[in-house]
Amino acid sequence: MRPSPGDLLIIDGRASVQFAGDRALTFRVMSVCDRPTYAGWVWLTGYVINRRGQATAKREVYVQFAGLRPTTSTSAPKRSSATRPYDSRNDQGDGRAARNRSGLRARADAR
Repeated sequence: MRPSPGDLLIIDGRASVQFAGDRALTFRVMSVCDRPTYAGWVWLTGYVINRRGQATAKREVYVQFAGLRPTTSTSAPKRSSATRPYDSRNDQGDGRAARNRSGLRARADAR
């Protein structure tokens, strides 16, 4: 498989021994280097993608074409608009606590 920018690949021990076992990673290709290398090998620049579909680190990897595999998922998971990490708190600076004074009551009760 010849990768191209935007491809989401599984890079494991088939692509290079350094990614065998628990060192395997999901990789979003940003660029494919055109430098001459050994036959069947290529330098890829891109981002390591975690299980949530978020980029965690930029990497440059040296891998074999024959070992590259596309992932089964072609897009990152969609974020739910209902998921907000601070919804349960009233004093997050969004103005709700100031408008209804619930933040002030909560702070006064805590004393």
